Amino acid sequence: MSVRCKTQTLQVLDTEYSADAVEWCPLSDWRTVLACGTYQLNKPASDLSDETNDAPHLRLGRLYLYNYDPHRLFSPVSELQRIEASAILDMKWCHVPISGCPMLGIANAKGALELYRLQGSGESCRVELACSANVADGECLALSLDWSTGRADSGFPVKLVCSDSKGRLSVLQLEESAPSLDVVCQWEAHGYEAWIAAFNYSNCDTVFSGGDDCLLRGWDTRSRPDSPLFTSKRHSMGVCSIQSNPHREHVLATGSYDEHVLVWDLRQMKQPTSDTHVHGGVWRLKWHPTDSALLLAACMHSGFHILDSASDGCPLVSSYVLHNSLAYGADWSRVSSQDTSLTNPDSLNGQESVASGCDAVGPKVSQAMQNLKIFYESPTASFDVLLEDESGEYISESDNVKSDLADQPVLEVTSSARYGQAKTSVVATCSFYDHVLHVWRWQSQRPQSAE
Repeated sequence: MSVRCKTQTLQVLDTEYSADAVEWCPLSDWRTVLACGTYQLNKPASDLSDETNDAPHLRLGRLYLYNYDPHRLFSPVSELQRIEASAILDMKWCHVPISGCPMLGIANAKGALELYRLQGSGESCRVELACSANVADGECLALSLDWSTGRADSGFPVKLVCSDSKGRLSVLQLEESAPSLDVVCQWEAHGYEAWIAAFNYSNCDTVFSGGDDCLLRGWDTRSRPDSPLFTSKRHSMGVCSIQSNPHREHVLATGSYDEHVLVWDLRQMKQPTSDTHVHGGVWRLKWHPTDSALLLAACMHSGFHILDSASDGCPLVSSYVLHNSLAYGADWSRVSSQDTSLTNPDSLNGQESVASGCDAVGPKVSQAMQNLKIFYESPTASFDVLLEDESGEYISESDNVKSDLADQPVLEVTSSARYGQAKTSVVATCSFYDHVLHVWRWQSQRPQSAE
């Protein structure tokens, strides 16, 4: 018997610029604070009528800060602050306070890693730039970052790892008292864009990276890395998401443009322990903050999915497909479950599942899936999705998603008495070209025999 799931949309916000990153603050006193980063690629004003002009495009960005009030039934999310900035490619909160304050790290299109300090509480929260460091120059973009503090261990030096569009990784040390960032080491890790870099939260001397060369690699940073600890070619397209499990040692999740989520045991990297096809390029992966088995995936053109790594094959247990554009940013909130019960547990806005599933669509779309062509490019350039049926007619992206999910098994919904107590999480997700941020609740119940 599978997990019983319910979702409820709480609020939808327009971010104006294309949204590609969302992050809830993990610290207990600020757990209602949500940050959203955007990336807008614009032509210079003088070039709008000149298609042949090769002048560089303008990469604009905006950082939004929101507060979530779990006691407000309607519109629980309110905007606190917005900051015009360089285009934001990735951002993450430090898992421990820095000099008593939360710290938000941002990787931007100018090749810089910026740290923003959060001050105040509740409706009075604001962020201000604390320090920055250049990890690249010229037209090189900083693409991702991660903190070494994933297990919230204290007493260890705080480090960050950053990847860039020239295939390099940089490890930086944070001097907390200033604060300031110093590049400890930098090296060539991939032949093309290094889409993602992440720490091994159980051993922060080790970092992982994924690149457009389809390689997943591990590195020992105690000295300048001359060669990787391992190289995996298991993914067949660019590797663009990695996260170490903060609860379970030796467990790693990776995702790729090849539309597969792989879960690994770091003690043997020849083959993954599970391989789940999610029908969309996997741009971000996030382990649940308290449940070591649950994994949230942002899957580009197929929406957002929750996987259960405790079950055989790491199946999809729930899907959120209400976005109308590329699914890029996703994160779990740390808001306590007693504050997040569904307003009406029996009213699900049309979304209830015991495994992931969707209403089937017409036979024309199902047949056209055999001829589907998808050309993936990075969010830093264009992203082309070509959908054609046998007669050459266009198939909408949303219909394609429904057809994909219709192939997933949908188990019979049984009596709620056979399930244990419901657990509720708040999730934020964002999509790119429609520049939309969604905040929603996800409620799950496991069978009583599994409690």
